Amino acid sequence: MARTGWTSTLPLCVCLLLTCGFAEAGKLLVVPVDGSHWFTMRSVVEKLILRGHEVVVVMPEVSWQLGRPLNCTVKTYSTSYTLEVLDQEFKAFAQAQWEARVQSIFSLIMGSYNDIFDLLFSKCRSLFKDKKLVEYLKESSFDAVFLDPFDICGLIVAKYFSLPSVVFARGIFCHYLEEGAQCPAPLSYVPRILLGFSDAMTFKERVRNHIMHLEERLLCHRFFKSALEIASEILQTPVTVYDLHRQISIWLLRTDFVLDYPKPVMPNMVFIGGINCHQGKPLPMISFQFNKLFCASACTYQLAN
Repeated sequence: MARTGWTSTLPLCVCLLLTCGFAEAGKLLVVPVDGSHWFTMRSVVEKLILRGHEVVVVMPEVSWQLGRPLNCTVKTYSTSYTLEVLDQEFKAFAQAQWEARVQSIFSLIMGSYNDIFDLLFSKCRSLFKDKKLVEYLKESSFDAVFLDPFDICGLIVAKYFSLPSVVFARGIFCHYLEEGAQCPAPLSYVPRILLGFSDAMTFKERVRNHIMHLEERLLCHRFFKSALEIASEILQTPVTVYDLHRQISIWLLRTDFVLDYPKPVMPNMVFIGGINCHQGKPLPMISFQFNKLFCASACTYQLAN
């Protein structure tokens, strides 16, 4: 009987051994965002390189942090602005945010925040003006695009080359996470950003939350106006921000669902909160001794009372 059982499971074992050969490294195109966003994304890119994936990073020649060397192929393209202009715009943005007494969606989108992003959005036009780079990307046969949606240029690249896109982000500006991932956030229970409400809102707060949502829809369209003009020019067809976000294949969200408000979550939304944290170290023995002493003292106190 034992021999018969082993014989019956032999084909299954052979199939499992053969499937090991099907796993192979992929070819990944990375479209990063400059600044602090690159700090968190870079560590993931480095791990992908160590695991044998072929990584190509496309970045502008003018940047704050992107120029640090990587052990992979890096393709650069020229921009219409200089580093001095970029620094000047960022200082104006930072100064305006420090001086703003009350933070609102209007002050963020319609003020200097809009000016610096119009400048950053323009680099996508510069990327596609580099015909040699575009031809290289077209012939490279990438498996996917790894991008940060804070700058929608990565989404434009994914749509232009018809590649699956993997998003790496803490969240999405405005309401495009809910629409792109098709996971509704009920306005009666999920407050909009910057309001500071809890999920247990009063009727007045719910009305304010709905008004805030309408403001977002109007102002976010204005915020992405120049980016959409560039996208329509590159893709040779009118597009909306929703068109760019709904094509995303996988959402890697640097948070945890227990830290967010309760709402539906789609299967392609993966929570990777803590991915940038240092590896935890085991507690020293003195901590265990303290815990034992604390528990013993607590039990003695409860028995005494």
